Amino acid sequence: MDGIQAKLKYYNALADKELSKYEQLDKLEKYTNVPKTYMAAGAVGVVFLLIFFNFWGQLLSNLIGWVYPAYISFKAIETTDKADDTQWLTYWLFLPPFKGAQVIYSKFLRQVLLTYQNDVDKNLNKLHNKVNDAARDLMKEAIDAGTKVE
Repeated sequence: MDGIQAKLKYYNALADKELSKYEQLDKLEKYTNVPKTYMAAGAVGVVFLLIFFNFWGQLLSNLIGWVYPAYISFKAIETTDKADDTQWLTYWLFLPPFKGAQVIYSKFLRQVLLTYQNDVDKNLNKLHNKVNDAARDLMKEAIDAGTKVE
């Protein structure tokens, strides 16, 4: 049992170090006194349950499996760093060998995404901020409700 607990502590510390790269998670952790590793595990658990019970399953699966990687791949291609290109291009190895995805990207998607990249980034930022605000408000309400019970 001690070996399992030691491994859990190790992976928890590793996840905490990785999650510390995100300022919003640090702020949320300080605000709620809930470790960010627990919040991340809870979020992953909720997404898993939503997909498992097919409540928003198709939408979440598409977002996780295609939309997010497609957008991050686009951003990687547009940078000068080749390491991120390699990382995301290996993700797409399952695509057909006749380069249909490359044709679609170069003839259509690239121009559209370059045109709307700033708008997409702004809207993703707005969505991110709204989710943070909603989470903060929910936590505040939960804390307030908890203090009223005492």
